[in-house]
Formats: sequence, C-alpha cells, structure tokens
Amino acid sequence: VKLVDSGGGLVQPGGSLRLSCAASETLSQFDLVGWFRRTPEGLRELVATISRDGTITYGEFVKGRFTIFRDDAKNTLYLQMNGLKFEDSTVYFCRGDVPQVYGHFHAWGEGTRVTISS
Repeated sequence: VKLVDSGGGLVQPGGSLRLSCAASETLSQFDLVGWFRRTPEGLRELVATISRDGTITYGEFVKGRFTIFRDDAKNTLYLQMNGLKFEDSTVYFCRGDVPQVYGHFHAWGEGTRVTISS
C-alpha cells in the first residue's frame, strides 16, 4: 500500500489550498482514511478523517474551514482548506488504516508542506 500526498504550498492568510492523497490501490481497502498534521511538539494531530461507514470527523481547530472528501474512482482523498491561518503552517500527512487480524496497519504518505505567510 502506498499513499502519495501532494498539493501543499505557500499561500497568504485567508487563502485556500487543496491537498490530494493518491492511493496505489482502492480506497475501499481502508477502514479509515484521513489527514493529520505535525504539531510543534513533533506529534501528529487529527485534521479530518472519513471512516468506512462514512462518518467524518474534524479536529476542533478546523471550525468549518476544511472539507475532506474522496473520489473512489480515482483512488484519491482530498482536503479542501479555506480560510488558512498562520497557525495552519506545518506538514500534512494522509493516512489509511488497513484492517489486520489484530488492529490496523497505518499507511502514511510522506507529507506535504503548507506555509501560510504574508
């Protein structure tokens, strides 16, 4: 399983970006797909996820600014980010959770950097 995330870049505050995560195989293999981002402490915090049953979860900081969606025909997950703020600057990673006999295997993309600057 390979995930390739892209779409990061430099934008001004209030601007928009659309991140993409292309999977090497069908998205339906994942119990959950989503976006995470690196915190100043080096951890990865949840940005947005979609579970197999279609449940969507957003991090509290999103506050209606981001939208996660998927195109199964293209095996691609997206994150539309609007109203970007300085504090949104970091590296964003996509993740897919592959069910295993016990638990899940987390497949990660390599990350795409988002920089908000005036």
